[in-house]
Order: sequence, then C-alpha cells, then structure tokens
Amino acid sequence: MLAILKKDFNSFFASPIAYLVIGIFLLVNGLFLWVFNDDFNILNAGFADLTSFFYLAPWVLLFLVPAITMKTFADEFQSGTIEILKTRPITNSQIVLGKFFAVLLLIIIAIIPTYIYVYSVSQLGNPIGNIDYGSTIGSYVGLLLLASSYASIGVFTSSISENQIVAFLLAVFIAFFFYYGFDAISNLFGNYSYTLKLFGMNEHFKSISRGVLDTRDVFYFLSIIVFFLFITKQKLMND
Repeated sequence: MLAILKKDFNSFFASPIAYLVIGIFLLVNGLFLWVFNDDFNILNAGFADLTSFFYLAPWVLLFLVPAITMKTFADEFQSGTIEILKTRPITNSQIVLGKFFAVLLLIIIAIIPTYIYVYSVSQLGNPIGNIDYGSTIGSYVGLLLLASSYASIGVFTSSISENQIVAFLLAVFIAFFFYYGFDAISNLFGNYSYTLKLFGMNEHFKSISRGVLDTRDVFYFLSIIVFFLFITKQKLMND
C-alpha cells in the first residue's frame, strides 16, 4: 500500500495537478474571505469568526477533489498499467487504499496553510484570542471527513470510467447530491424533512462544526468512505 501511496503522491507533484489544486484552493478562499467585498469577507463580519471559510471550503473542495481523483484509476485503465499493477504482490484493497490516502495526503497539504486564518482571526478578536477554538477545531475535523468522503467517491468514479472527464463529472454529481441533494429534497417532504437531511453530508458537517464531536456524525462519514472504497475494490476484482 505504501508503494502505491508514494507512487501516486509523487505523480501529483510530477505534474501541475498538485500545485494547481493547492494554489486554487488557497486563492479562491483567500480572495473571498479577505479581498472581495462580499458576504464571505471576514473583515465585514464584525466579529472574529471563521464561519465563512467553513461554508465556502466544502464547495471549493467539491470540484477540486474530483479533479485530483479523476486520474487515479482512469489513467491506469487508459494506459493499460492496471494489469501490471494487479500482477504485483499486493491486494486490491491495498491498491485502493494506497490511491485513496495519496489523494487524502494532498488534500491535507492544501488545508494546512489555512491555519493562518485561525491566527489572523484570533488576532483580530477583541480581546485578542477571542475565538471559539472548540467549533474551529470541530469544523476542521468535519472538513477533513467531508474531503475524505469526496475522495472516496472520486476514487470510485475513476474506477468505472477510462475517461477522466467523465470520472470528474460523475464524482462532482455524486458528491453534490450527498452534500446538498438531500437538503434540497427534504424541503418537499414536510414532516420528514429533518430525517431526509440526516442522509446528507451537510447536516453532519454542520453538527461537527458546532464543536461537539458526535460519534453518529463520525460514523456517518466513515460509512460513506468505507462504502465507496469497498465498491471500488469490488469493481477491481470483477475486471
């Protein structure tokens, strides 16, 4: 597994993908949070808070994570190297996990620089340091779980299509449905609206972002991750 992880991780930085993903993630968030005079601008909020960042980041990652994952398996199928990979003394599970963790490591590297936002908002507080660290840490944990779920979906869609664009579009569609689709559908079902929302990622992400790490929310995200990685492994076994 470590060999696959290292190979895929190095391949990200051997091409412009890693630099583009990290650069775009930081640039988009930076512009909306600190430069553009919009509702997301932290300086216009009037209080030391990172709510805008944790609202915006999931939407940015919704497109960037599939852009990373679209080549994980699609490129292997297209070039024919998947057959060579499967003849090596590693299991299908190790192949899938290696590729998944390579993507996840790149996402973590993209998120780490945003900790400067925490320091900046802390310094802007009155008094200095007046920031809800509990909800901030919870929000980062939730963002990581959310991005991991996106990654598992992207790895799966890459395994079912040799075309990287198709894999990208499928991943965006499925991730969007899980993140926002259930919220949108819930509005049509009155008394059952909250129950339907619980099937979506957004409700669980918001729950963790309050600073209370509920095991039900963690279990939900882990279930999504395990499910998509499992069906990816099954797809490899059937090829």
